[in-house]
Amino acid sequence: MNPTPVNPPRTHPPEGQAPHTAGSAANASHPSTPQPAGAPPEGPQKFHPTRILLADDHALVRRGVRLILDGEPDLQVVAEAGDGAEALALARTSSPDLAILDVAMPRMTGLQAARELSALHPGLRILMLTMYDNEQYFFEALKAGASGYVLKSVADRDLVEACRSAMRGEPFLYPGAVTALIRNYLDRVRHGEDVPEKVLTAREEEVLKLIAEGHSSKEIAETLVISVKTVERHRANMLHKLGMRDRLELTR
Repeated sequence: MNPTPVNPPRTHPPEGQAPHTAGSAANASHPSTPQPAGAPPEGPQKFHPTRILLADDHALVRRGVRLILDGEPDLQVVAEAGDGAEALALARTSSPDLAILDVAMPRMTGLQAARELSALHPGLRILMLTMYDNEQYFFEALKAGASGYVLKSVADRDLVEACRSAMRGEPFLYPGAVTALIRNYLDRVRHGEDVPEKVLTAREEEVLKLIAEGHSSKEIAETLVISVKTVERHRANMLHKLGMRDRLELTR
């Protein structure tokens, strides 16, 4: 009697079965979580908070403002100055992204410091922090290169958003400042002073008004019931027509 033949060991898995490889048991016991398409690679991501230079001649004010700013994960006060001259010196050594300057300081005012900083560090964003709800100071701040004007009385409410707006390249204007801009324009018209010729369309003027009020492109799109892409196109057209570079210049 012939012995029952023994089937030789398989060298290939049956059809439809994945081959067994070394480590597959470990993989089965520790399955990896699939990453969605387009997700960033795993591992720590580098995060750089906005570096802030804070200048105010009152130490108590600086301490309070610093508590507000350092409580935000994307904001970090890296230098403090007691006057405008000290702020200029610290701007050279601390490499800030944003300077917050009190309007009235000894030796060199915040407005003077803003003019100097704008000339020496064109990429530096500047906010004015003041107790004065004063149109003259407001317009001087814009001329000096500031991208926002924040009242100390509402700093706990407005300052963080003003910082973020400035770093997005957007102006931050409190309601009284918007009123001042409109009143200034109307006064110039009433007294027959030269004003820019009408070069913008009605829709572009609507977009410009909302930009000046500090609204984002998404908010403008929702208000005017148009797409964000259309808002961006209007803004690009306005910049081209008026010979400007960014939305800060549009607001000024």
